[in-house]
Amino acid sequence: MQTTSDSLILRSNSRKTVFEPLRTVPPTIRINARATCIRQGSILSVHRTQPEGLFAGAISPAQGIVVEILWSDLSGGDYLVLLFLLSCSLGPYIYAILSDVSISLATVLSLLLVTFAQEAIRVFGIAFQPFAFLSLIPLISDDPTLAHRWITAAWLHSGWIHVLGNILVIALVGVPLEQKLGPRRWMIIYVLGLLAGNLTWVLTHADDPRPTVGASGAAFGLLGAYMACWPRDEIEFPLLFLIRAWPIWVICLVRIGLEVYMVFDLSMQDRPSNVAHLAHLGGFFGAYIVSRPIARTGDVPLEDEIGDEVVVGMKEIGADPWMLAGIEAPPPVKRILHRLREEGDEEETRRAWIEELADNAICPICGGGLTALSNRSGDYYVTCSSDHKHISWP
Repeated sequence: MQTTSDSLILRSNSRKTVFEPLRTVPPTIRINARATCIRQGSILSVHRTQPEGLFAGAISPAQGIVVEILWSDLSGGDYLVLLFLLSCSLGPYIYAILSDVSISLATVLSLLLVTFAQEAIRVFGIAFQPFAFLSLIPLISDDPTLAHRWITAAWLHSGWIHVLGNILVIALVGVPLEQKLGPRRWMIIYVLGLLAGNLTWVLTHADDPRPTVGASGAAFGLLGAYMACWPRDEIEFPLLFLIRAWPIWVICLVRIGLEVYMVFDLSMQDRPSNVAHLAHLGGFFGAYIVSRPIARTGDVPLEDEIGDEVVVGMKEIGADPWMLAGIEAPPPVKRILHRLREEGDEEETRRAWIEELADNAICPICGGGLTALSNRSGDYYVTCSSDHKHISWP
């Protein structure tokens, strides 16, 4: 999550919310009394007072400019822009649900589309900029009429580097986590991490008038959930200048260690930062706390709840999916299946070869990827990433 700076004073009349330049912050700030100080700047959306002024071009901030902060500030054109942004954010989720594809990848696409929409609003000079109406501003976060900001701020980003950094984590951590949790539980944890990060930032910066945006709290929440449930799982992740498979606990140790260091360094030097490090920590630990009860309702047992008794009653390997589909398995897959049948009577060996099969084979039904999972009884198996009904073997 990131914040922005510059100071302006807000005064509101019966129709519009107006910002005027302010050099010093007044000691007393009364929100409902229409005397609120908001530290903003060029990031504030600007639109003309006339309803037809949707395409306002480039307007430089000046005294008396009109911005959209409250619902009463919105014009008809502003609602059209909001509808456009809402379509960009929800469209990928609707498609994912209807097509039964990954919710985590839908989230990546949703964040990218909203960022493209932000850029389009800027390039075409549309007289509505999302930061003013959709970002989270701690100073006014307790206003119930502005509750939407707690969610919408996570779909806004300050630039391409900001959004790409977040979707990298969401894609690399979110996809394998979703395969264990399922899409519904994954989305619940994602939103809870998002809210935990926002709440942490608001509680520690209650009087901060700067807008805060970004999905970093949610991204760190995914890391926290993975750490709580399956800390020894390995995923491909760029860390310490290397892109390789790292255990989740190592990734979390490095990332959280850096965040704690930055918080400590900033506090010791008593200097502000445009990065909301405390929101990152809040998202991580918030999701860490709530994820285990949520994950227990799924099919994959938590790492520390798989007992030694799971080796008893392992399923027979039997005919493989390629035999059942009446097609010939590729030579590398044949080799793995042969080794699995020869050495699959021990839990660790079976697990290793099933993981090898998932990495090197594709679903014989749809051609999609395969995933290695473990169910509640401890049986390790390979399943189709697109539709578990295609393969659930052995």
